[in-house]
Amino acid sequence: MEVIPAIDLLEGRCVRLYQGDYSLSQVFSENPVDVALQWVEQGATRLHLVDLDGAKVGYPVNTQTIEAIVRAIGIPVEVGGGLRNRNGVAQLLDIGVHQVILGTAAVENHQLVEGLCTEFPERIIVGIDARNGKVATRGWLETSDVTATHLAQEMANLGVAAIIYTDIHRDGTLTGPNRDALRELADTISIPIIASGGISSITDLLSLLALEPLGVTGVIVGKALYTGDVSLKEAIQAIGSGRLQDVPPNLGFSTFA
Repeated sequence: MEVIPAIDLLEGRCVRLYQGDYSLSQVFSENPVDVALQWVEQGATRLHLVDLDGAKVGYPVNTQTIEAIVRAIGIPVEVGGGLRNRNGVAQLLDIGVHQVILGTAAVENHQLVEGLCTEFPERIIVGIDARNGKVATRGWLETSDVTATHLAQEMANLGVAAIIYTDIHRDGTLTGPNRDALRELADTISIPIIASGGISSITDLLSLLALEPLGVTGVIVGKALYTGDVSLKEAIQAIGSGRLQDVPPNLGFSTFA
């Protein structure tokens, strides 16, 4: 399972939100490139970037910062936020982004998703951001009537490379991942799932190893890295060891059998 550091970009700075609330943003660095290099130095094999400005307005905004990060590091970068047409996707892929993440477009424009999967195979990921099981769109400012599992099935049928599942109520809260929702999603689709939201400790990360055989192949960690609750280097080592016997029994792995 891959541990993927998150860098959220707002007005060119590295920030973290609380439950997706833009008014509750906390600035962690004025220089996201330095942050990216720090995660690479600590062993990151992939970075997860979100253009928060782009998510609000519907087109990429922090493109220069994203390009600077891509040029500075030698590992794959996945980027989401405001990608609602082909031009925005192509622009990011042209500057060296490895994979792009569609969110709002996945709900509103299935034809676009299908076309992009055909044109850019294995480079299109769909981010499903859920609030109480329903998919949120437009930078989490709106909530649709579409369920996360239904959308995941549709996107898998269209040929997306993976699904990133974020529980909005857990995001930025350090309250742990929503393992029940991830299990439900894994039972629904056969493409890779990347978990996101709520990671607060290495124990939280280890708890997800029980879902790896079901298709949860990665986990995005954001706030916990910036607060120091999780050391990226130690997290990668712990996940790499894959020792489920190191996980406290009260995590209830029997529920995932």
